[in-house]
Amino acid sequence: MGNGRWNASAWASYSAATVSGRSRGAIFTSTRMQDAYDPAKITLRESRDSDDNPKSTPIILAGDVTGSMGMVAEQLMRDGLNTLATEIYDRKPVADPHVMMMAIGDACCDRAPLQVTQFEADIRVAQQARELWLEGGGGGNGGESYMLAHLFAAMKVSADAFEKRGRKGYLFTIGDEPVLDGAMKDQIKRFLGIPAERDLSAQEIMTMAQRNWEIYHIVLVNEGYASIRLADVLNSWRPLLPERTIQLESVDALAETVVSLIQVNEGAHAPDVAASWSGSKAMLVANALKGVPAPAGQTAGLRFLD
Repeated sequence: MGNGRWNASAWASYSAATVSGRSRGAIFTSTRMQDAYDPAKITLRESRDSDDNPKSTPIILAGDVTGSMGMVAEQLMRDGLNTLATEIYDRKPVADPHVMMMAIGDACCDRAPLQVTQFEADIRVAQQARELWLEGGGGGNGGESYMLAHLFAAMKVSADAFEKRGRKGYLFTIGDEPVLDGAMKDQIKRFLGIPAERDLSAQEIMTMAQRNWEIYHIVLVNEGYASIRLADVLNSWRPLLPERTIQLESVDALAETVVSLIQVNEGAHAPDVAASWSGSKAMLVANALKGVPAPAGQTAGLRFLD
């Protein structure tokens, strides 16, 4: 999947008809997980090169949708997806973005702890995102099943980027809670449709996923669980992603932060990237990028693709 190109005019028309002026519940109307987005019923998700996108780059945005965290999906639908696509096209840190949306819950208590769209390069990613079910569940077990997203990316994604060109994709999880330690074998079978001989730890799953993915976790530090127990959240994530556990002060700068992290990983200088945004977004991005290193062997300075 992934034909077509993002078009800001098409987005403006779509947004006016389906998003603008509407409540979260009016934007996301699904009352159950649709079969098309059920990971257990998906054999493979593909990101393939095409005439429209000859050097496709798979990008996964996996947002927590438990409790109040439906705000992540809402923000991406209101303007985040358009900002993400148009800024990647303009700044060119990577070529030809193919975007997949995931909705994350809790495998211990939710009916749909993971939902997965196709990889798309045009307005279809927004159309599919609106069909995700914002279950709003979660439990009092001190975390969510973020690792299901990583395991799906490791086991059920095939992409020309890493299979033909040896280029990793990007995977961003976003939320306010600690990460539950891996996945039990019955959860892996039930929710991903993957037979497993044993439980997998979070570190094992992360190691599998990092073979093909540049992975970041964005903590919404002023929301929900993190606003009360931030140290617990950071202590959960940092052993897995020591320099890629990102603290973001406002979901309003989510898309800008994602684009900026891609730029820095591709060799741009973090202060320059932060300063390139306008208004309050510049400070929010600057704070989020603190401590994020550039890849070893790359020099500072903005770098763009030809």
